[in-house]
Amino acid sequence: MSAFLAFFRPFLYLKIENDACIGSLTLLALICSPPSGRNMNSSTMTVGRPSLRQQVLAVSIAFCLMVPTILLSQGRTQPAPVKPPDTSGFTSGSHHWYSIGDEEHVINPLPAQRRYKSSEVSKIADNILLYQKTNGGWPKNYDMLAILAAEQRDALLKSRSETNTTIDNGATHEQVQYLARAFTLTAIPRHREACLRGLDYLLNAQYANGGWPQFFPDTSGYRKYITFNDGAMIGVMKVLFDIIEDKPHFDFVDQVRRARAQQAFDKGIDAILRCQITENGIPTAWCQQHDNIDFRPQHARSYELPSICGAESAEIVLFLMEMPTPSPQIVSAVRQAVQWFRKSQLTGIKVAEVKAPKIQFIFHSADFDKVVVNDPKAPPIWARFYELGTGRPLFCNRDGKAVYSLAEVDRERRTGYGWYTSDPAKVLQEYSTWQKKWVPKSTDPE
Repeated sequence: MSAFLAFFRPFLYLKIENDACIGSLTLLALICSPPSGRNMNSSTMTVGRPSLRQQVLAVSIAFCLMVPTILLSQGRTQPAPVKPPDTSGFTSGSHHWYSIGDEEHVINPLPAQRRYKSSEVSKIADNILLYQKTNGGWPKNYDMLAILAAEQRDALLKSRSETNTTIDNGATHEQVQYLARAFTLTAIPRHREACLRGLDYLLNAQYANGGWPQFFPDTSGYRKYITFNDGAMIGVMKVLFDIIEDKPHFDFVDQVRRARAQQAFDKGIDAILRCQITENGIPTAWCQQHDNIDFRPQHARSYELPSICGAESAEIVLFLMEMPTPSPQIVSAVRQAVQWFRKSQLTGIKVAEVKAPKIQFIFHSADFDKVVVNDPKAPPIWARFYELGTGRPLFCNRDGKAVYSLAEVDRERRTGYGWYTSDPAKVLQEYSTWQKKWVPKSTDPE
């Protein structure tokens, strides 16, 4: 009998939360307790120690009750810690705030500006509200995680009526995404309301033809063009996609806004398809920005000429490939873009950084230079721009004059701008799986 008891002794130290286990241990305690030696009634039998057979039977019953429940409870996984909302969408704006001077900034970084930890969700969300303008949008190129001094906070509050709101460099759509996720954790009404005001801004900014300008309501100059550069329009479309796909962090969005989001999303898809550049009757890919009236490729900054663009096109195609039931028009657009990626890839070269004397430019400093070197083992890369009509890799200086090699670009632009990208490689990697589902391989153009 002692062997049975020795077997069960370790179980007595486990954290038991199941009634069956507790009952089983109680039974064992009664069995193992010494006999009382007392008569229950003078006219009835005397309670004594159970026989060995009875003890073995009781222990066996207790074992059958306890062990499965204990094993299940010990194997039960604990709830995973709640992850704070992702803040990587603010990286571009933060980089520009700290690294690039901008006279339009209401506030500038302080020396050793401290930042909130990503786990401080409520504080970050409140910080984001300080930057929001009265029209519901946000300006670009600030650090949403910066712990602001009193004078910085005051300056932001005094500038709330400004209209320099945009979707460039992650502005507005990333704040809307963050606040939606923050509200699911904080349940603080002001975070939800700010998110909804941001959503209203995005819906109001859309053109009737489905595109979004880079800035709204200020659509002067190239700000009026439909903008894919730096994830602008696709960032907005991802917000709308999450809403119409009933993602949990947007559960609080009302039905009226959901209907508007669906309509805006459908129009946005149509605009994306209409922007795809056709050359010699064959659809190719996209420009960084397109005309807000006729969708043709357009210029932006002086060194951003109308062209076919590798990085922005890759982001567009990856987004289209996420559609759960793509239309025939989407399928065709993806297939044609993939063919363009295959034809326009550059092999046998890579971009290398080399040390160079440090120099201070207007917007950045650099103690390096960038050169293109031959490397037969290098993976394929793509130029940022390809010349319309010829398909040649295209480069440019601030004077707006096209050149055809990185070496011809001034060092200020060589080191301050990304002229090559590997983003289309991800499209080609994922296309095989997507193709098997939506396009029989035998019908795919080569």
